[in-house]
Amino acid sequence: MTNRRVTVSARLVVTTQGVLGDHELVVEDGLIAAVRRAGGPPDHELLIAGGVDLQVNGHDDVDVATMTADQWPRIRSLLAEQGTTTWFPTLITSSPAHVEERLGHLADLAVAGGPGPVIGGVHLEGPYLGARHGAHRGVPEGPIDLGWLDSLPDLMRIVTLGPERPNAPEAISRLAARGVLVALGHTDAGHERTIECIDAGARLFTHCFNASTRLDHREPGAVAAALTDDRMAISLIADLVHVHPMMLDLARRAKPADRLILVTDAVGWRSGRLGGGRVVWRDGAPRLTDGTLAGSALTLDRAIANARGPAGWGLEPAVRAATTTPAELVGLTDRGALEVGRRADLVALDTDLRPLQTWVAGTPLLPNVPPRSH
Repeated sequence: MTNRRVTVSARLVVTTQGVLGDHELVVEDGLIAAVRRAGGPPDHELLIAGGVDLQVNGHDDVDVATMTADQWPRIRSLLAEQGTTTWFPTLITSSPAHVEERLGHLADLAVAGGPGPVIGGVHLEGPYLGARHGAHRGVPEGPIDLGWLDSLPDLMRIVTLGPERPNAPEAISRLAARGVLVALGHTDAGHERTIECIDAGARLFTHCFNASTRLDHREPGAVAAALTDDRMAISLIADLVHVHPMMLDLARRAKPADRLILVTDAVGWRSGRLGGGRVVWRDGAPRLTDGTLAGSALTLDRAIANARGPAGWGLEPAVRAATTTPAELVGLTDRGALEVGRRADLVALDTDLRPLQTWVAGTPLLPNVPPRSH
């Protein structure tokens, strides 16, 4: 939006300084130039920063692992409709050749023209997971192939691996040194081994409580380590199927506000596919044919709503967990918050937290009333 100035106002504006009443944002050349009291009736009920989703396997009828260039507009539209402005396509366990092909394909899409939600990087969930494979198939045994990981391009920004792998600490330190966010998950690792991997540089626990050891008062395990070590952020699938609201509340009570992250872990469930496997809809979530949970049908706006309401987080912590915290964790400090100087990635929501308009760098993406031009 070159040389264009617009304002977007709302009755409530969620900023890092708190919820501001009857305020507006001034947007110039795609950046937030001012946050100030509104000069007239508000345009919207609620305004938040654009969502940053660190784990997207697909959405609706689009599967990231098989997505073609023709489906690129479709998934961008699905993301914009839920208020996601930056996303991390997630590749689950598959062959090295397939991962390399997909990384190349996603790199091409990441530089594709036109306004829309942008790829912040790729999340590689596997293949070197721990003992709890969940919906992943074909997880290799033995040590992590460090040479293969070293050979992958910088588009790989997040890697989830199992701390019980024999050379996990070495892999973590090497990945962290090149700026990759290392996540632990799908694991049976004990507390001490998990701490060893945190010491090596792991900073995220993938979909906490799912595909990992249960909390135990004598054998605390990986989840307890992630909940009690403030170096670690945890991601949560708040669809109310993967994690009970009470456990979402427990996570909020255990972790500082800037260590909580909401992800969708969404899959292209209508396509019937997850990577190379088949998924079906059963009991409120996508599953493998044997009943194993296989990602979700969650959207980021519903994750925020579920965390705010049923889980009892309240508005500000829920919004932060889907915007500011994930952006900062992956080093994208140019977005994720409504602050002067940051990119104008915005979402206007109604009282039920459903998006009415989404902007990326100040450009509206949904067919709605545009902001006022000046």
